[in-house]
Amino acid sequence: MNAARAPKLIVADLDGTLLHGAPTFEGRHLTERSIEAVRRLHDAGYRFAVATARPVSTGYAIAERLPVDACIYLNGALIDLDPAKSDYGMLTSGRLPADGHLRKIGFSSSRACEVCRSLLAAMPDLEVGIVMDDVRYTNFDVSVYWKTQTWRLTDFTETDVPAGIADKIIAFPKGEQRETLLGLIPDDFALSVSEGTLYMLMNPKANKRDALNVLCDHMGVAPEHVVAFGDDLVDIDMMRFSGRSVAVANSNPQVLAIADEICPPNDEDGVAKWIETHLL
Repeated sequence: MNAARAPKLIVADLDGTLLHGAPTFEGRHLTERSIEAVRRLHDAGYRFAVATARPVSTGYAIAERLPVDACIYLNGALIDLDPAKSDYGMLTSGRLPADGHLRKIGFSSSRACEVCRSLLAAMPDLEVGIVMDDVRYTNFDVSVYWKTQTWRLTDFTETDVPAGIADKIIAFPKGEQRETLLGLIPDDFALSVSEGTLYMLMNPKANKRDALNVLCDHMGVAPEHVVAFGDDLVDIDMMRFSGRSVAVANSNPQVLAIADEICPPNDEDGVAKWIETHLL
């Protein structure tokens, strides 16, 4: 390994990358091998961070089992620069501590409501919602997709959705709605697509690449000393930003095409195997 680019920070996506798969979202899990590999990595002096599209409600319990130095939630809409200071209540309160170790990159809930109403005017049957402080304000039953998420039915009036900083707008377009949605994204939002079905409209600065840049600045680690693991389209810019990018073998073909290396798939503990082989 080139000493000039020797890793100092390891960043891993969760779903499809560090986690084993399962028939249901809730069944995806960390293995003891992955936990032990990350623990040994951390003990050896490397820093470790998680970068996930998951909200705190489903990402926190996973991150808590690992020695993490930082957590990127919601694809970069919430950045925790010091998890030792953050409990679940703090992360979901919507309030930011004075020391600045939590960063929210979102948009006003009133603007989110306005955008949702605009999308529904064009596509009345669109399943759409607002994610804010770990609550989903939606026009559909969230349990169809996630069994454990807190949600509230809404017509996106500002009396339904409280004032605050929203994390993202989510949508599950079907058929021709996908193309229509692409033409309706406002200029002040950026689109990310997760696993080919979940469409997310976010602050353009809320993404894994920019969140990783925040981590690097905070930790004093140059990007060339970062190894990033991913599997999905939302991971590509983060992987390109890093000095070394590793795709699990089960990755989207576009991710495989840009990766510097390919490790075994998530269901074979590919990230753990790479860490064991290259860093331990």
